[in-house]
Amino acid sequence: MSVNDYQSIIDFVHKKSGIVLGNTKSYLIETRLATIVEQYKFQDLKALERGLNIAPKQVQEAVVDAMTTNESFFFRDNTPFDNFEKAILPELIEAARAKNSPIRIWCAAASTGQEPYSLAMILLANKRLWAGLKVEIIASDISQSALDRAKAGKYTQFEVQRGLPVQLLVEHFKQDGTNWIISDQIKSMVSFRKVNLLENLFSLGKMDLVFCRNVLIYFDVPTKSKVVSAIQKIMNPNGFLMLGGAETLLGINEDFERKDGYRGLYCLSDGQAKQTAICA
Repeated sequence: MSVNDYQSIIDFVHKKSGIVLGNTKSYLIETRLATIVEQYKFQDLKALERGLNIAPKQVQEAVVDAMTTNESFFFRDNTPFDNFEKAILPELIEAARAKNSPIRIWCAAASTGQEPYSLAMILLANKRLWAGLKVEIIASDISQSALDRAKAGKYTQFEVQRGLPVQLLVEHFKQDGTNWIISDQIKSMVSFRKVNLLENLFSLGKMDLVFCRNVLIYFDVPTKSKVVSAIQKIMNPNGFLMLGGAETLLGINEDFERKDGYRGLYCLSDGQAKQTAICA
């Protein structure tokens, strides 16, 4: 493939998903697309590139899927989950009881499901605190293959060893040969949807907490601004946004306030009453 051929694929992926591949990813592109060339009977990579814009939707989605990075593990980075359990959850519960409303959590770019399942395990451990309330965890990703794995809830020995405490492995998983399957109880707490962050998000409904960790790093500044603005529009007043520890909204969106002492956490205030503990 020529430089122009690679650039054409880079532009296509950016248009469809917002992901910025860069001109140094030619080997990655070629390696990942080779399977699609074979699967859909293209003559070669050049033929795929030339026909991509008029290809069936399933081919276009397969190309985008191949370019996504599905890196995740249970309780990744730990701190966001500690903050969720000790600081955010109590405030969500208090607000939900005051409004007699459900607690709604969205994990954007949830990959193979470890993040939402980690939140579900925390919620189950604290069930007595939110007794009588409805809690919804919605997990989404642009990658159908990642979502299929997430829904199955089956993980390798290596995957459950990355961040998952042994006591939670014993409590919530059963062994299946060399793999581990998460319990139906935890599965039932999470619903999965295919969502492109560049498209309309209103079908998700209003959210109290959005986990969008290590996602913005794959976007350019205009796309970051577009995605964060779209997230803002579906958040309830005084909602929480959790980004990756190295991500920032500086120069992206001024309506969120970063909270000192809570790495990656942003609060959205309605301009009137603020959350009593974190967003005060």
